[in-house]
Amino acid sequence: MLRATVSLLVAASIAAAVFLVPASAMTTPKLVGTVGPGYTIVLKKGTTKVKTLKAGKYTFVVADKSPIHNFTLERETGTKIEKVLTGTGFQGKKTATVALKPGKWKYYCSIHESQIFGFFKVT
Repeated sequence: MLRATVSLLVAASIAAAVFLVPASAMTTPKLVGTVGPGYTIVLKKGTTKVKTLKAGKYTFVVADKSPIHNFTLERETGTKIEKVLTGTGFQGKKTATVALKPGKWKYYCSIHESQIFGFFKVT
């Protein structure tokens, strides 16, 4: 009888833990990037410009509003990581999940890198 009660309590505790995990803990954080239509690029989390993030996986949703720009993401410190999220000539929305490692990161248009760029830090 005692064994059955303990087993039921353990099962109930496990079930409660599974159902009480917030949905946000099970989803990848979303970052929203925009490049164009002019010579602009921005990366936001919600309504705030990204300046610092914790290491981990993030879903990038990029709106590319110009056929002469692209949205490229690059880790500038440590082992170089470079991801072209939208190509030049592409206009529209693309989504990509990227694992961000600690370091200094840059997002930019590789065609106009000296004019269109931003930075953030991953800790």
